Amino acid sequence: MVALTFPDGARREYPNGISGLDIAKGISPSLAKRTVAMALDGIVTDLADPIEKDAKIEFLTREDPRALELIRHDCAHVMAEAVQALWPGTQVTIGPVIDNGFFYDFYRNAPFTPEDLPVIEKKMREIVAKDAAFTKEVWPRDEAKRVFKDKGETFKVELVDAIPPGEPLKIYRQGDWFDLCRGPHMTSTGKIGTAFKLQKVAGAYWRGDSNNPMLTRIYGTAFAKQEELDAHLRMLEEAEKRDHRRLGREMDLFHFQEEGPGTVFWHAAGWTIFQEIVAYMRRRLKGDYREVNAPQMLDKSLWETSGHWGWFRENMFMAQSAGDDTEDERVYAIKPMNCPGHIQIFKHGLRSYRELPVRMAEFGVVHRYEPSGALHGLMRVRAFTQDDAHVFCTPEQMADECLKINDLILSTYADFGFEGDLTVKLSTRPEKRVGSDEAWDHAEAIMQDVLKRIEAQGQGRIKTGINPGEGAFYGPKFEYVLRDAIGRDWQCGTTQVDFNLPQRFEAFYIAADGSKTTPVMIHRAICGSMERFLGILLENYAGHLPLWLAPTQAVIATITSDADSYAQDALAAARRLGLRAELDIRNEKINYKVREHSLAKVPALLVVGKKEAAERTVSIRRLGSEKQQVMPLDQALAALTDEAVPPDVRRPRNAVQVT
Repeated sequence: MVALTFPDGARREYPNGISGLDIAKGISPSLAKRTVAMALDGIVTDLADPIEKDAKIEFLTREDPRALELIRHDCAHVMAEAVQALWPGTQVTIGPVIDNGFFYDFYRNAPFTPEDLPVIEKKMREIVAKDAAFTKEVWPRDEAKRVFKDKGETFKVELVDAIPPGEPLKIYRQGDWFDLCRGPHMTSTGKIGTAFKLQKVAGAYWRGDSNNPMLTRIYGTAFAKQEELDAHLRMLEEAEKRDHRRLGREMDLFHFQEEGPGTVFWHAAGWTIFQEIVAYMRRRLKGDYREVNAPQMLDKSLWETSGHWGWFRENMFMAQSAGDDTEDERVYAIKPMNCPGHIQIFKHGLRSYRELPVRMAEFGVVHRYEPSGALHGLMRVRAFTQDDAHVFCTPEQMADECLKINDLILSTYADFGFEGDLTVKLSTRPEKRVGSDEAWDHAEAIMQDVLKRIEAQGQGRIKTGINPGEGAFYGPKFEYVLRDAIGRDWQCGTTQVDFNLPQRFEAFYIAADGSKTTPVMIHRAICGSMERFLGILLENYAGHLPLWLAPTQAVIATITSDADSYAQDALAAARRLGLRAELDIRNEKINYKVREHSLAKVPALLVVGKKEAAERTVSIRRLGSEKQQVMPLDQALAALTDEAVPPDVRRPRNAVQVT
């Protein structure tokens, strides 16, 4: 017998090997009809699976949030069946669930095109309407290889070989169609519903290796309800309008080119935004952190000591002397991160416990190899700037330092306009890690307590969670996730506790008892990648940046050449007040000028003509508004100057504290 505990606390015994479906039927036929899967001790599994040990059991309906992944997984299988029905001979490879949807990779001589998607969708709806049951079979390895080989599915044969010996080889059927799959699945194709949409096609190499065959990847998404799908599609449409790459072109901020893959060519306007963000961060750190700068290139021996050579080597760029007659044959690595350099600075000289915590900050440029297919504008690059910092402290100071960092991160996000829907997640020990279990236990216990305090201080405004197994290899970490204006989540800030790196480099301080003691090292980033954070800001604001961040805060544009002299006086006055202002006295119609500067997302357009010149006024048009307001020049510039004050500078003056 097995004892099962239900969500209401009831505990019942059943024959060993009974299926979840039989239990659901025994409780209520309507429950069995609504249920699509079950969770045993929190792990989602097939409803038809036999239950062979005591467990907590839950029955999942389509509306359960955990069922969404199943809906998308099942939808991927239906898409693969539809493709093979429409184009016999097409090979299916892998089809996982991803964030907000799923994809499947296919191999055929002629790649799919966007015009094929409606045809595939129509066939999918036919398959869903048949409501074929999902059934699981476990096959012998040799039989699976023979069947797939006979079908011409060479990629599946390779996948069978990749499954570790002893692991069950599962086959899922839906009617006559079947595929190799780990599962789980819902009870039938009809449970998918009709709220799905195929979105795009792309190329992808088999197993991500450019030496392997090119496949066609078809992306799709699915939801439990049509209104959820509609909302998601509207969000995607809005996201396309806000795409930072598009805004970068319209606002003349940056570009990329083949000679520097994954590296940003900053134009003057984009670099202005970048420097404003850096200047803001420098002001926030002043007094608490000391800014340092470590070398860009260091001997590989340092990275061997740190462990990065073993853990991160495939993502590192190497350098050697190119000359034939050079005596320096050392191998160098261009730094992928700043932490080893900061430890060297900490070690330079004797440190006392009285000096701790020591907080070092660096806006350090780092280089990491990313596959060319993964590069994505500012969001995924190979060279980027981190607003990086490391805190060296005693174990007793660790919790307070994490809370102090938390306050800095949250107030920074609020200053940039991300005041609500913030999530802080604790990522715990990964399977591959360094350090003793005792050290991990200690660090995770402290951070669990800090997480509770963060949640309490947030007063319902901050959500918290756990990411099991997602910590860094050297220690647990907090991940800060912010939500933008159209509901997308972005993981930006991190706080990572590290007992390992200081030990590897034999860093120490002199404790109160005179002993040499290894410090705790806390890795901290707020924006993370400054390039990526700038891209997030552009998309969050759709290019309509707050005045203090806008690269050009105002343009003074003339209606007629009679106002040119007055416009130049107005420009000089604006710049004396510190405004980033430009002049447009071209011989163009004012409507043309308005359209051009609106496309460039200039926040304020000060229009002047003969009348304004005579009266010393300006006609102000704000970005996104058709209205105009006529004001005295001095008053208009004073209002803009006040609005352009960065929030951290304004805060002490208005006695407003953002936490």
